[in-house]
Amino acid sequence: MARLKEIFSKEIKPNLKEKFGYKNLYMVPEIKKIVLNMGLGIDGNDSKILKSSQEDLAAITGQKPIITKFKKSISNFKTRKNTNAGLKVTLRKNKMYEFIDRLVNIALPRIKDFRGLSLSGFDKFGNYTFGIKEHIIFPEVNFDKVDKIRGLDITIVIKAKKKEDSYELLKKFNFPLVNKRSN
Repeated sequence: MARLKEIFSKEIKPNLKEKFGYKNLYMVPEIKKIVLNMGLGIDGNDSKILKSSQEDLAAITGQKPIITKFKKSISNFKTRKNTNAGLKVTLRKNKMYEFIDRLVNIALPRIKDFRGLSLSGFDKFGNYTFGIKEHIIFPEVNFDKVDKIRGLDITIVIKAKKKEDSYELLKKFNFPLVNKRSN
């Protein structure tokens, strides 16, 4: 069992149940899955770039990514229907908790000039989405072999009744969320 999953079931879940006054543990918010998306755009047609990006994302997540395709042809974006658009990985269960552990404790502190994650990433269902500009912040990626620094989007799907419940859950997992914007 992943270290974070054990902490969640033994400490975080009972604390949140008590804090929100839920009748049972199944009402407590919990993370269902994590989706990582790396858009490649025009570079998706180049098999060498696609393969190296696929290897990097596989190293980060520990799972082979699937190749996403464009659904429509749009001339302004130079896209053709059914050509490669990017890569996607969905993490569940133990791999998901291990990824959260590495993300919060190792990767996010390595971001240059990092001041925390914005609260505007919550949607109306309580899911949290944020972007990372450099995929090289993960220690699994070999910096010398990277041809181009790419960004990736991370969506954390949370089963919760309100945004506030999701916020409290992420705070318990030590996510560096910032309350307001500083200028």
